[in-house]
Amino acid sequence: MSVRNTVKSIQDIMRQDSGVDGDAQRISQLCWMFFLKIIDDQDQQLELMQDGYRSPIPADLRWRTWAADPEGITGDELLSFINTQLFPQLKELSVAGKQGDRRRVVRDVFEDAYNYMKSGQLLRQVVNKISEVDFNNLVERQHFGDIYEQVLNDLQSAGNAGEYYTPRAVTAFMVDRIDPRPGESLLDPACGTGGFLTCAIRHMRERYVKRVADEQAMQESLHGVEKKQLPHMLCVTNMLLHGIENPSFVRRDNTLARPYISYTLGEIVGIFGRHEVHQKGPSGKGTHSQSQLRRGAGAGIRECCSLIRG
Repeated sequence: MSVRNTVKSIQDIMRQDSGVDGDAQRISQLCWMFFLKIIDDQDQQLELMQDGYRSPIPADLRWRTWAADPEGITGDELLSFINTQLFPQLKELSVAGKQGDRRRVVRDVFEDAYNYMKSGQLLRQVVNKISEVDFNNLVERQHFGDIYEQVLNDLQSAGNAGEYYTPRAVTAFMVDRIDPRPGESLLDPACGTGGFLTCAIRHMRERYVKRVADEQAMQESLHGVEKKQLPHMLCVTNMLLHGIENPSFVRRDNTLARPYISYTLGEIVGIFGRHEVHQKGPSGKGTHSQSQLRRGAGAGIRECCSLIRG
């Protein structure tokens, strides 16, 4: 069965469940399940490539343990496992203080996530359909990425949830005008489902990423902030689909909750919206004062907003 037909079958199954009410809940339900499958496929690949790699998810909660077997637990037993073990434990994952801890990504995704499905039999059917997709297969992942974009597009008709989705023609145009490059620090302060970030990733890979070092520099220079749970979860899953190994740079936070004047020079980013701020001159020394950098970033915000409004 094709990936598109698999997703359609999953949506049809969910419509039969009395606990899932409307597109927004269905997309949220789909997202945490896809997240677990994608990160488990990614983990299995990293376990082969990196000596000593450890998954951020405990062994008994990994997709391969409880979901991969099509004849595995179902009905009330499956519902009980998800509601009383899977969700509570992932919400309380202990994280290290160091930056880039993948366990923090998992915990943030599940912090306010919820299992809406009430039928364990239907839930097993959905799980089995998701297990058919191999996210380590590049062709399948790219095809699923296109379908995922359509799922995100469906948010436009999902009541207030439409506020999280910016049409890709708009984000693609912004990225084309900005022309970001690997190593340039890039921030989306209200990243929603990650449209601007994914367009920037695609742009840099098509034009500038030629070596492994370029890919690493690009991934290490991305930053995103999203306040609400649903778009944050959608964005993190979107990053995984686009081959981002560690999407911990997408923080669950509110950019506007912190006074603008409190930001330090070390926190200033190179690209904010569509305005570039060059922090170093040819000699490698700083060429702008902190106040000038702040004004530059502020101009980026205004230009970005005026572009969207126009």
